[in-house]
Amino acid sequence: MNTYFYRVLLANGRTRYGMLRLMVERDLSAKVWLERHYEAVVLQLYRLPYWLASLIGAGGTIGQKLPPIELSGLLRDLAVMTKAGVPIIESLKAISEETDTSQKRIASTARLLISALDAGAPISEAFNRHPNIFPESVRNLMEIGEESGTVDKMLLEAAEHIERMTALSRNMRQALIYPAFVFATMLGAALFWIYYVIPNLAGLFLQMRVKLPKITLMVLEMSKWMEGHANTSLYIFLGVIFLFWALLKLSRGTRKLTFGIAHKLPIFKTLVTASGMAFITEHLAIMIASGVDIMRSLGVLERALTDEYYKERIKNVRTAVERGELLASAMRQVGGFPPMALRMIAVGEETGSLDKQLKQLAQEYRMRLAHLIASLSEIIKPVIILLAGLFFVLMIVALLLPIYDLVRQASLMNMG
Repeated sequence: MNTYFYRVLLANGRTRYGMLRLMVERDLSAKVWLERHYEAVVLQLYRLPYWLASLIGAGGTIGQKLPPIELSGLLRDLAVMTKAGVPIIESLKAISEETDTSQKRIASTARLLISALDAGAPISEAFNRHPNIFPESVRNLMEIGEESGTVDKMLLEAAEHIERMTALSRNMRQALIYPAFVFATMLGAALFWIYYVIPNLAGLFLQMRVKLPKITLMVLEMSKWMEGHANTSLYIFLGVIFLFWALLKLSRGTRKLTFGIAHKLPIFKTLVTASGMAFITEHLAIMIASGVDIMRSLGVLERALTDEYYKERIKNVRTAVERGELLASAMRQVGGFPPMALRMIAVGEETGSLDKQLKQLAQEYRMRLAHLIASLSEIIKPVIILLAGLFFVLMIVALLLPIYDLVRQASLMNMG
């Protein structure tokens, strides 16, 4: 998969530019694709280095990825029409003629598939030509549907699979909203104290010539340093965030370390375990139920996983299964998988109902994740209260002790 920056001259005299990904070996093939797709003259075509393409996350074969909700809508529409007896190419033509601006990307994707089908490619090959639009699990389902004559059923299964995966990702994002909001609030309160409250009190202490305890001096020095290096501190903070983001994008070792830590922290461990197991069992269930063999299913799963903790373990499981181990036995040997999942998978292998057991597990872990997200605020609240309490206790002790001494001295002077 190569990533290109392009600029083309359209038939109406306007220029269009953007980035795209294509499964081509030569730049000339990418140029021909652009000329045919846009009916334009290629003015510039530059292949991006791998590290740069990974960093900026260049878009799909038509300049941007098809959002999951639109992808599932496209697949569901195709499933409904093909089930009603409409040939798939006629179904695609109906979708490609959609004039609604909100459906522009879907119509463009339909035209890509029509172009492949008109050139004589089978349905599965048309999907395979655009791996950045259609996930591997969807492409495998299309191959199975074509082989078994159940394209409409596989299209619907693929649409529901995308919807479940989208809901899973949305739930994970929702789980992180509350902690992020609370952290931002605490950071804002801390900055208010450091840049406004503490400098004003420091001026008061200086005027009154108050003898300050060590803890107060420490807080004042910290505030003075941060106030004097505000820009530097901001640049360092933003730089650290960018560096961490870049390392996550480019370095598998960094991702592996990050996910490894997440699987050990108390609250995050529950979240990543539930989401990871839901993802694993969902993919395996849909692949095995559709007739994909276990080795191929594990290969698809390994490539689809973003959690490096489970990605490494699935890779080792695949190696063990290749040696002749059963799935449950291999997962037990590798370690890192919940006992309940191992037991249900073993039962499924013994009774020949592995796909049903995996579907039940996927549903269970999705329910657990939803319940966990719903109760996340109650789980995190004590930790947040403790951290906020420690910070403000430090501020109060450091700043109110001198004020208390001032009040005490004033009272003694009045009494004298």
